[in-house]
This record gives sequence, structure tokens and C-alpha cells, in this order.
Amino acid sequence: MMRRTTLLTGCTALALSLGATACGGGPVSAGGGDKALSGQTVTVAGVWSGSEQKNFQKVLDAFTEKTGAKTQFVSTGDNVSTVVGSKIEGGNAPDVVMVPQVGVLQQFAKKGWLKPLSPTARQTIDAGYAPVWKKYGSVDGTLYGLYFKAAHKSTVWYSPDALTQAGVKPPKTYDELLKAGHTVSDSGLAAFAVAGQDGWTLTDWFENIYLSQAGPEKYDALAAHKLQWTDPSVVKALTTLGKLFKDKQLIAGGQKGALNTDFPGSVEKVFGPKPEAGMVYEGDFVAGVAHDQYGKTIGKDADFFPFPAVGGGTAPVVSGGDAAVVLKDGKNAKAGMKLLEYLATPEAAAVWAKAGGFLSPNKKLNLSAYGDDVTRATAKSLVGAGDSVRFDMSDQAPAAFGGTKGAGEWKLLQDFLRDPSDPKGTAARLEAAAAKAYQG
Repeated sequence: MMRRTTLLTGCTALALSLGATACGGGPVSAGGGDKALSGQTVTVAGVWSGSEQKNFQKVLDAFTEKTGAKTQFVSTGDNVSTVVGSKIEGGNAPDVVMVPQVGVLQQFAKKGWLKPLSPTARQTIDAGYAPVWKKYGSVDGTLYGLYFKAAHKSTVWYSPDALTQAGVKPPKTYDELLKAGHTVSDSGLAAFAVAGQDGWTLTDWFENIYLSQAGPEKYDALAAHKLQWTDPSVVKALTTLGKLFKDKQLIAGGQKGALNTDFPGSVEKVFGPKPEAGMVYEGDFVAGVAHDQYGKTIGKDADFFPFPAVGGGTAPVVSGGDAAVVLKDGKNAKAGMKLLEYLATPEAAAVWAKAGGFLSPNKKLNLSAYGDDVTRATAKSLVGAGDSVRFDMSDQAPAAFGGTKGAGEWKLLQDFLRDPSDPKGTAARLEAAAAKAYQG
């Protein structure tokens, strides 16, 4: 899941929101008027923009072909909970929302905004998904969310040219990663492009280190706020992350440069026309940007290695995902549920898999649907991890702590990037913000 990005392409949000035009094409066929949902329009809200929005539109177009229903996509930007909340209050609720955070899904369910999934959707999910995905889509035992798009967030992307030139092989441990980074920077390129302007990328750095160093039980406890952020394990993980943040040789543009780099910009610094760094850490969706925006052949011009093990722990597998939910207040919630039933099928997943920049947690999707060996390997690793996958921690938190620009964990980790000298103080500030958000 590439969440909360501001990529722009020639296919404007306006054209998409009108629902009648596909990117680069004419009117979308309504299936000849003989389909079950002809004449109906399903409104879908989600954080996606740029190439992700364009590729999701292909899935919506396939739904149109199948059912006759038109679709209208509304891009919410980063603060999906705020935007959807105001639309509901204004009597203009979308039918379906692609929710990028477990915490937001739980919030929506507790406010009574969501329809439980239909028996058809539940059966398809039972047949195709590991139980962990149902767990993250459920609140108090009721299944509300279908994880359509997943992310493998334990991947470090690199330019094979840059690493070969520096004589570096993909590292197996975090210490080796920093050492390899110094070798890369000695050869003339910074080691890492860090997207500090987007606080969510910093939470992902922390989570991989924490899961590997502290282990899955503590990870689950911290995610549920049963463990405080002042715990020594948190201070230790911040200290480990701080080693990277304070090393100006490792980060393109140093701390200041990182704080002025958004996620798309970090990918550009490695795979764009004027490379400034050899590596960028983020999820599998980096491949979609490297390919779509910069024409890179995945596996040849852009490749990844697994996020390395930290401090003698196991290499982490952190995931994220966008869950489709149906809003009760949507004007066309019945047709919205039909869209959700379609999104649960391997047929729908195959549309985006072919376009690239996508992983499905649906084990029924044939790996041959993916366009390259690297994506196939990533998808196999994600599906193969089964129930040992841990969902992105900040996405499990209330949005005020784990999913709001300029607030909570995003802002506090940006402050820590700016000055990583006090891990203990940062942990205390994180705990104060978390305590407030979890009480709310």
C-alpha cells in the first residue's frame, strides 16, 4: 500500500471523479445497458492519487464492464477519517471507502458508520485470505473490511548500478546495512533517500526495527497500547534508528534534506534522471513509482532486498493495506456491497496486478498475474508469511496518533529526525500523545 502520497499524473482527479472517463480513454462502457446495476453510480473514496489512482480506476472500469454500474472516485488526501466524517455529516457520504488504517476502520465501525460484509463477500474472503486479514478487518467479531490491496513494508529498494559500483552486496543485518551505506556514500552517492516530509515513512522505519529487535509479542502489545512508549524496548529501537538519522553521510541532503523530501521525491532521488542516493526504504509500492514515473525495469534497473534483521532478531515482515468498507449512509450502499464482493475476487485483483505497483493478500490470485519476477517474489513472501505478518503499527492506532499529518507519531518522529539526540525524551512525548489518543 502506498498510502498518503501526492503523486500527480496527467490523468487528473477531476476527470476521474466524474466517473465517465478512464485515463487516456473515452467514455467507460456501461456494459451495453443490460447489466444488473445499469444506471447506478457507486462513489468510492480513497487516499490514492497518481499512478495508484489510475490503476485502481482500471479495476473500477472492469466492475463497470461486468455490472453496468458507473463509478466515481474521490481522492481524500492524507486525512481520510476527517474527509469522510465531514462528507457523512454533510449528507454526501460515499458508498465505499478504501481505508488505509486499521485504527480508522475501527473508528468508523464504533461510530456505527459501516455495514457488515455480505455473506457472499465473507465466503469469498474465507476461501482466499489468511485469518490475520479477517482479524484486521473485523471489529468486535463482525467483519467490515476487505483488504483489497496489501503492502510488503519490509523491502529496501536499490539501484543495482549504484551497489555494484560501490562493490556492495545486499546486507543481512542492520549493522551491515549501515556499513554498506557508508561504502555507497564513499563512492559518491548518498546511501539513503529518506522521505521525512511524509511522517508515515518514518513510522515504517521504526516499526521494522522494533518488530525485529523487540519481537512480535511486544510489537502487538505496543500496537494495542498495552505497553507504554516509555518502555526500554522503544527507547532502544529509537536509539537504533537514531544511528541512521544522525549520520549525515548516510542520508541524501542530511536531516534537512530528508525533512524536505516527500515519498515520491525519495523514489526520484534513487531512480529518477539525476540520482542522489543508492537506496530507498519503503514498501513494495516503490516499484510502481520507479516503473511508472521513471521507466525502470523491475529486477534490472530497480531491485530490493528484505529489511535486514536487527540486533540478533528475526528479519521483520510488516504489512499494510487498504480495506474496502461500505458506508451505511451511502446513497447506493447496495451497489457498493456488490463492488466489495467483486473486489474480494482474484479476478479483480488480477486487473491491478497486471498494471503493477500492487500486491494482493488473496492467496487465490495466481502469481502469474503479476508482471515481473520481483513482484511475484514479494507477493509469494507476503502470502507465504500467513498469520506471522504484522500489520503496520501506526495504522492500528487511533488516527490522532498514528495517521494525522503534523500530529502524533508522524510529527514526533519528524522532530526526532531533526534532532535524534534524545531517544528517551522522544519516547516520553510519544507516550503522552498515545495516551491521549487511545483514551479518546
